[in-house]
Amino acid sequence: MPVILNPPPTPRRRPRRWLRLASVLTLLATAAAAVSGCGLTGAAPAPAGTLVLYNAQHEQTTADLIAAFTKQTGIKVQVKNGAEDVLTAQIEQEAGRSPADVFYTENSNWLAQLDGRRLLARVHDSTVAKVARRYSATTGNWLGISGRFDVIIYNPAKIAVSQLPTSVMQLASPRYKDKLELAPAETDFWPIVTAIAHAHGQAATLTWLKAIKANAGANDNAPDNETLVSDVSKGIAAMGLINHYYYYRLRAETGASSLHAKLSLLAPRDPGYVEDISGAAILGSSHDKPAAQKFLAFLVSAAGQRVLARSDSFEYPLVKGVAPNAALPPASTFHPDPITPAQIGTGLDARDLLRRAGLI
Repeated sequence: MPVILNPPPTPRRRPRRWLRLASVLTLLATAAAAVSGCGLTGAAPAPAGTLVLYNAQHEQTTADLIAAFTKQTGIKVQVKNGAEDVLTAQIEQEAGRSPADVFYTENSNWLAQLDGRRLLARVHDSTVAKVARRYSATTGNWLGISGRFDVIIYNPAKIAVSQLPTSVMQLASPRYKDKLELAPAETDFWPIVTAIAHAHGQAATLTWLKAIKANAGANDNAPDNETLVSDVSKGIAAMGLINHYYYYRLRAETGASSLHAKLSLLAPRDPGYVEDISGAAILGSSHDKPAAQKFLAFLVSAAGQRVLARSDSFEYPLVKGVAPNAALPPASTFHPDPITPAQIGTGLDARDLLRRAGLI
């Protein structure tokens, strides 16, 4: 039987703006439009002594982190918010001329992509040591900050608990025809594809992708996971695969009584049950590496991790001894696939498989 997560009472609602990822299909066009010269689009150059952060994380959480960092250090931070795929493309086009000092992402594969292009600087060993080694780059060039888990979201009125899959591979079964919704352009989905390829090979993964596309039918291309969660709650689809935090964020916004969906866990170590890592890196072209090093050190300090834990991004801190948001179940509840960010790599294999399957 699937493991069902039963969340505690809804936390106090707080207004916020959610960051939605740009479609992968428009990445190159959007990035090219964003890069006209090398400064921040629509912003004046940062004053001397101000860090420039390219931010693909939740805007309000990042703003809270910056406020706490500036209060502690006196260092000001200028932010450019955007989707991680687009900001990665922008950094690659800017190369050694980027005005950014730090890049903060939702998923590790974008940092791995930049690391492979030798665009990142080494993070101080003392900072990297604050989190378990598996969560950061083997090169020492980017740092894990927080974690999220892939789960099944389902509508109990549309599918019984006994019918839920215990393995991601079961989603290819004809029994799930017209029950599944997908958001394949969401880069949160890509590590799952990579994990399946790591476990079963690319040919089997491509076959699986084509089968779940057929099962999803008209629901094979939700624009983002927020839409997917909302659609499952409304009964437009019976279930979908998401990062856990999309559920908790919508629940905090709308209240438990308005959310007609629940979460279920796949079997321990299943390749669809991935722990995704958000991370940060210093660009090799940074004009203020000492301040950038201080910012990364703050993100994995007890103070920084507590800011993250108290936020409504609903991610799990990676530093031991810092409890997550009280609305979340304990991290010990989860038993994901042991695949590491290093094994997930750049995510380009997942992108290629999704394209070949006709999902993006």
